[in-house]
Amino acid sequence: MTRRQVVALAFVAAAAAAAAGCGYTLAGRGSFLPAHIRIIGIPPFTNTTPFYEVGQVFTERVRTEFISRGKYTVQPDRAGVDAVLTGEILSLQIAPSGFSEDQQASRYVITVIAKIQFRDLTANRVIWENPRWVFREEYDATAAVDALDPNAFFGQDASALDRVGTEFAKSVVSAILEAF
Repeated sequence: MTRRQVVALAFVAAAAAAAAGCGYTLAGRGSFLPAHIRIIGIPPFTNTTPFYEVGQVFTERVRTEFISRGKYTVQPDRAGVDAVLTGEILSLQIAPSGFSEDQQASRYVITVIAKIQFRDLTANRVIWENPRWVFREEYDATAAVDALDPNAFFGQDASALDRVGTEFAKSVVSAILEAF
């Protein structure tokens, strides 16, 4: 082997080693949580809004999102877990963001503000928190509704609350696991 080939081979080997340890993962599949966290407690989120089902739906969607990541066991309480995720839904607002030709709202922006905390119980420290997590998403309306009344919005489209909860959960879990 020539000196040039040895240098080239060494360069390729170094690049391969660096790439193998670079920490890149597929988007949405990485985790910066300590390795000892395997069981996560997610008790029901507190809901301070006047919309009864929001806390239940959001809690369930966050649990489902953690489970879908494949690395964690999720329990509905704090007993016997490595970490706990607590949440409080502080507000939920719906406002029209698009209108049809006859000036009827056809698209809405939903804004949820929540307080979220993820605590490592083994190390007794907060790993991630956001006291004013803002989630904002736009949705098409399937029928004319009172834009100021989330109950009417969610009532006219049974899957609307599920969609909002699912997207909220994806954003929260991604933020925690990917250390944003």
